[in-house]
Amino acid sequence: MKPVLTAEASAALDAAHAHELGTLMARAGYAVAVNAVQMGFGYGSRISILAGPGNNGGDGYVAAAELRRRGAAVTVLQLEEPRSAIARGAAQRAHHAGVPIVGWEDSPIESDLVIDALFGGGFRGDIPVEVRDWSATDRPVLSVDVPSGVNASTGAVADGAFYATRTITFHASKVGHWLGRGADCTGELVVVDIGLVGGEAAFWIAEAADALRPPRAKHAHKWTSGAVAVVGGSAGMGGAALLSARSALAAGAGAALVSSTDDILGTYRAAPELLTAVRAEGEAGAHDFLDQAARFDALIVGPGLGAGNEAFLECIVSSAPHPLILDAGALTAISVEQLAERTGPTVLTPHAGEFERLAGAAATYQAAADLARRTGAVVLLKGGPTFVASAAGVAAVTVGGPELATIGTGDVLAGTVAAFVARGLNPTTAATSAAYWHGHAGAALAATGTVTADRLVDELRKWVW
Repeated sequence: MKPVLTAEASAALDAAHAHELGTLMARAGYAVAVNAVQMGFGYGSRISILAGPGNNGGDGYVAAAELRRRGAAVTVLQLEEPRSAIARGAAQRAHHAGVPIVGWEDSPIESDLVIDALFGGGFRGDIPVEVRDWSATDRPVLSVDVPSGVNASTGAVADGAFYATRTITFHASKVGHWLGRGADCTGELVVVDIGLVGGEAAFWIAEAADALRPPRAKHAHKWTSGAVAVVGGSAGMGGAALLSARSALAAGAGAALVSSTDDILGTYRAAPELLTAVRAEGEAGAHDFLDQAARFDALIVGPGLGAGNEAFLECIVSSAPHPLILDAGALTAISVEQLAERTGPTVLTPHAGEFERLAGAAATYQAAADLARRTGAVVLLKGGPTFVASAAGVAAVTVGGPELATIGTGDVLAGTVAAFVARGLNPTTAATSAAYWHGHAGAALAATGTVTADRLVDELRKWVW
């Protein structure tokens, strides 16, 4: 996994390496120049570098000298004089290299590329008025560290913020690159190693190596390959439970059962490979369901489940020995206190609204970590990005995107989590892996057309083996 830092953690890391900031600035500025060339702006290109007064501006001066050496027509527009000795030294070297360093111009000059080296991760407050014509440019923008106007710790965006074509950052990405509108401002994100070590991570980015896919033994049969039972469905939402069960099979479960009311099973045509059972209401119905599911390895409770099932859910949460994946309707009828009393493995899969009702807090990665601590459950907080919080920490799954913001895709994700748990992954790894491959399936499907939950189930089969 790759670490993600807040602005404060990044500043602390810089302070710990204060004795080598000149070397680090040289490496960072060189990387900025290389990225500009990689974007297609080198020899003969007109490049405007907007330099702020801090070390972010110093990176811009270093880049200016290197791009000048490569034959680009570079101009540095200086918002303020450099404040630090190393930034002043970088400006002097750019001047000696023949780079014009001019005072600020209100209106953008003709440019093929704009390099935003104004504020970086140290931005606070508002974008100066005189900068806003530049932030509104229709030219490609390469932002240094963090697009100016983006809060590196929260992803909050000020009026007049830059929307970068590409952002180059150093050592580790920042929280603001991933959250809220900050993600939209960041554009393509490139992380460059300049020799820094350490830094306290706010959370971690999950990579392919973290997204394990459980193997299946050669001698396996359907009852040793992981079996998943789903309880859910209500009038108008019967398809949700079926989608979860179908996705569990797509993710490698050997058997899947849907337990719902008779009228729902009769209205929605189940896939022929699914087992079905009729469930009753209340505590008696919960015990009947647990008897039906005794042979199964993981239970999904809640997809399409309507109101009025509090007694049913309380009994399952308190009595089921199986790993539970609680989704949708289950999350609206259960409390933190009930979850905290549960002893078996539990994964919660809320979207933002469900999370806020359950946790009594805004849906943030910090609140997800707190809910995991309070309940002992793994919290899979769906969104952009999706966060997986557990006793092991907080991981962000950044693959996939807004194409997954369509009805039923969460039911598919719940089924994938359950299949991975049933097939032997621990709940934290199962939730991380399921979200990761679910995201890849969504992104791949989006390249061919509209994403629907039904199509996503079929696409998922290509990614989870």
